[in-house]
This record gives sequence, C-alpha cells and structure tokens, in this order.
Amino acid sequence: MKAYELQQFGLEDLALVERDVPPAGGHEVLVKFHAASLNYRDLMFAKGLYNPKAKLPAVPFSDGAGEVVAVGEKVTRWKVRDRVCPIFMQGWLEGGPSSEKQRTSLGGGDLDGVLREYGAFDENGLVRIPDHLSFEEAATLPCAGVTAWNALIRIGNLKAGDTVLTLGTGGVSVFALQFAKMHGARVIVTSSSDEKLARVRALGADETINYRTTPDWDKEVLRLTNRVGVDHVVELGGAGTVAKSVNSVRVGGCIAVIGVLASGGGFNPVALLMKSVRMQGVFVGSRQMFEEMNRAMAVNSLKPVIDKTFPFAQAREALKYMESGAHLGKIVIRF
Repeated sequence: MKAYELQQFGLEDLALVERDVPPAGGHEVLVKFHAASLNYRDLMFAKGLYNPKAKLPAVPFSDGAGEVVAVGEKVTRWKVRDRVCPIFMQGWLEGGPSSEKQRTSLGGGDLDGVLREYGAFDENGLVRIPDHLSFEEAATLPCAGVTAWNALIRIGNLKAGDTVLTLGTGGVSVFALQFAKMHGARVIVTSSSDEKLARVRALGADETINYRTTPDWDKEVLRLTNRVGVDHVVELGGAGTVAKSVNSVRVGGCIAVIGVLASGGGFNPVALLMKSVRMQGVFVGSRQMFEEMNRAMAVNSLKPVIDKTFPFAQAREALKYMESGAHLGKIVIRF
C-alpha cells in the first residue's frame, strides 16, 4: 500500500512510501481509507512543534474515513463494507480523559495516523459514519468535530438562547458555530477577514467582528451583549487572546480552551476569579461523544464545511495551504 511517512521534522520530509498492508487478526478491523482531513495539530507535528521527541518515521494525521475490508476472527462490532472513522484516541471509549488514554492518539507520534491507504484498528476504536455524509465529509469529524461537541455540549452544557463566542474560522470554530445554531444559540464569530466573516454569516453567525479593524474586540462583544458578556467562549488563540476572552465572558460563564494559534504574554487571573469563570482545556473527546455527535448530525442532516479538497498525491500542498491560513472550515485529502 501507499503511505506517507514523516521521516524527519519539516514539511519537505513528508515522503510517499510503500508499506505492507497490515493484517487484521483477533479483534482487529482492516479499514481502506477514502479520505483524510487536516487539523492544526498535523501541521505542528510535521514541523516538530507538537511532539518533538516522537519516534520517526511516523504516519501523520489523526482524522480519516473509509470502509471495512476485512475483520479478525473475534470481531463482533463490524462487517465488511461498513463505513467507519477511527476515533482520535483509540483507548478513550467513554468517561473522562487520562494520561493512559492520551497515549493512544493517532498521528502524533504515539500511534501511526491515517495518511495511508489501509489501517488496522481494534474494533472498539471505530465509529459508524452517518448515512448522509460522504467519506470526505466524515473525515472531518474525529478531531475538530468531537472537540467542538465536547467543548459546547458536554463541558459547556449549551442551552437554547445561550450566546457563544468562537474565535476564528478554522475547523473547530465552524463546527462550534454549526452545533451552537443547531441547539438554538446566538453566535458571535471573530476573524481578520471580512470575506470569511461574510461566509460565516451565510452559515448562520448572528454577529461578526473583524479583530484587525476592531482590535478591542472584547469591548465589542460586551457591547453586543448589553455589557453582560457571552455564556460560552470557544478559545482557540491561547496566550494571545485568553485575556480578551475572559473580558468577553459573563460572570459564571465557560471558556473552553482549545487552540494555541496566537502568540502573546501572560494574563492576569484576577478577572477569572472575580467573574467566577469556568475555564477548561479540551483535548478532543471519547468514542461515546463521537457517537452522540453523529446521532445529532444525522437527525439534523448537518454537513461539515469543507474549504478545499486535495488529491492524495498532494498531501504536502494541503499542509502548506493550512499553513497559509486561507481556509475556512476543513481541508480534506481524497484518496
């Protein structure tokens, strides 16, 4: 089979190689991949910023979709031709996170990822693709979709009528917008691009803020919420934006910390304490959350937003496109 290996850190060292198709014995399932999608984590891993001590060569990318082509003799959950996605952390089936579960993540140096034609997985490490989604659409779900679902629905306990602020227009942000609107929330989105803000308004965003032309965007959030603040912040900037996120959230509100995209100094925790804000890091989610999200997407016929699709031969170009920041939603590779 064809597979991509990161042989050294650096986008130019992503090499297309030949590997043996892995066997599927016992409780394992062999999946033929038809699509994969990119996350910012994949770019960081390829550049040596995510897990610099990872053992190389390694197959990158955590998010893929395909069909079952063989099953081990002990498999009971799946049959040949079932459409499936591997879950991000193969060992996180339910309950809360743990260091042991985190060591079972795909495509970040712990376990080989999905940028290959075939992969063998434990039968418990897969979920069924909703019938209304293509392989390309399903490939966007395991990391970005589940992360947004966990942040807003599980951790945030989102309710109809809540107000959500999401930073940027990448994969997690757009999923957060879609899930928030699906639950009847009001959504505010920030971006540095007026073109992207127009596109998210077409997707249902109620308010948009260009943080380049409105650098004090937290003050604009307060103006838009009658000085109360939002109920939820999907925080993707990190050190460079967290202080403004704390300013933007209401007393007793929730900040889900997901990304590390913006550089910046430290922040003063006094406002966090005075406003009784709940701030929690979100590192994807469990199989149970993935299945819950899929059921909701199927009932609502919700489809992911794909910005651009690359052929398998152009995986490096897909990473460079992500690096450019030009995308809105997800970048996909079609096998």
